[in-house]
Amino acid sequence: MLDFSKIKYYEPLASSTDAAYKTDLCIYGGSSAGVAAAVQAKRMGLKVVLAEFGHKLGGLSSGGLGQTDIGNKAAIGGISREFYQAMGRHYGSIEGDGTQWNFEPHVADRIFQEWALQDGITVLYGQRLSTVQKSQGKIKSIVMESGVQIEADMFIDATYEGDLLAAAGVSYHVGREANSVYKETLNGVHFGHPNHNFKAWVDPFVIPGKPDSGLLHGVSDAAPGYQGQGDHCIQAYNFRICLTNDPGNRVPFPEPPNYDPEMFTLLARYIEAGVWDSLWLHSSMPKSKTDLNNFGGVSTDYIGMNYEWAEGSYSRREQIFQDHLTYNLGMLYFLCNDNRVPEAVREEARQWGLPADEYTDFGGWSPQLYIREARRMISDLVMTEDDCRGYRKVSDSVGLAAYQMDSHNCRRIVIDGRCINEGNVEVRPSGPYPISYRSIIPKGEECLNLLVPICLSSSHIAYGSIRMEPVFMTLGQSAATAAALAIKHGTSVQDVDYAELRNRLLEDRQVLES
Repeated sequence: MLDFSKIKYYEPLASSTDAAYKTDLCIYGGSSAGVAAAVQAKRMGLKVVLAEFGHKLGGLSSGGLGQTDIGNKAAIGGISREFYQAMGRHYGSIEGDGTQWNFEPHVADRIFQEWALQDGITVLYGQRLSTVQKSQGKIKSIVMESGVQIEADMFIDATYEGDLLAAAGVSYHVGREANSVYKETLNGVHFGHPNHNFKAWVDPFVIPGKPDSGLLHGVSDAAPGYQGQGDHCIQAYNFRICLTNDPGNRVPFPEPPNYDPEMFTLLARYIEAGVWDSLWLHSSMPKSKTDLNNFGGVSTDYIGMNYEWAEGSYSRREQIFQDHLTYNLGMLYFLCNDNRVPEAVREEARQWGLPADEYTDFGGWSPQLYIREARRMISDLVMTEDDCRGYRKVSDSVGLAAYQMDSHNCRRIVIDGRCINEGNVEVRPSGPYPISYRSIIPKGEECLNLLVPICLSSSHIAYGSIRMEPVFMTLGQSAATAAALAIKHGTSVQDVDYAELRNRLLEDRQVLES
């Protein structure tokens, strides 16, 4: 049975400690990038402390994203490929390269845990950043809410939010830049891509046809704006939900706390209009499981409800987290039980449930919200649409990206009396393209000993291509390599010799060119 008391992003600590650690490298964030960075740092002889906000390792890679977003498998090397090769060994992969890219969450969790154990990585769970001490342009130590203090020569921010970079005074951006900022064509407000939009007219008003009755839940009264206009909006979040249709392992969807069926009136109207695609389970995984992502006009993306996440307090994020849990689980419960849903649809939805053998500490539900986008650092080089399209090719590659420029919807608004989703973009790059070393380090005047493999320096639309788990692992490994070289030579991260960095990355089987 789902234990809702354990499914939390944050709750205040009841006790504190004065524990102190002194290490070569401190990694804040136990994401897949954070684990890859820790493994690489240990291989290069560094002492490492990995401080994780929650209570599990791997981020989205163990948090439900079981069908890997790849773009181009040949672009993935190093520790990232080792992860998918470990999957291949587990499942007895029949692929020629021995990899497996679709997998169950608990298998990913086991691999990350084994890596941390076999490499002797010090992992501290439940560590929430409180303050940062800086001196002469360097982070000296960080202090957690628990009272834990970590002093290190080098730091890596491997969080999805960029909390460490922000606390260290590094420049960043939240939201969509206007196209004019970096001379792009796909940034900012974006209309025109039909995928994941309404395929039928759906009235957005509480009383159909009566604007003065108010808007249905999930619909905004924001002005449409114009194509390419910058704003504060970010890609919608959801949970990547592992489901099963195996009767022996399937747990029926429970009613979540604070469930209100009126939250799903928009979905009911969409189904009534003749469109049924919100539970399109096209992501097949081993053992009769699937990775449910957003699909269609009304699905698991909780559009417009995440704008405060990036810069929100931990308590505010917990509220947003619970709202997303209620919406995502509530949608599944609604589809199975509400009389407004046709019986055929309810019967189809009831074929699926939560897997009893996943997230056993949480009753089958992932504790990891899909943070698609939050802060993005602004450094001396910003990755943009020009990089994705091959118009520019940076000379200091630390890994390749290859996925499409992919933005989920950012707003659900009203135009001419009907619902419209806005912000979806799906445009393929010209091919695999290099990610600059300068995009994972801050400006020298802002911080000299910090590397940022997830919230790197990138525009909104370029980040939509870069933000894939295999790439995050690649950049985590590269960041740790640079940190080790900076320590070896007593330099800042900005003064790491790129030729030496490149040689070591190639030696460690990173793929730097297509």
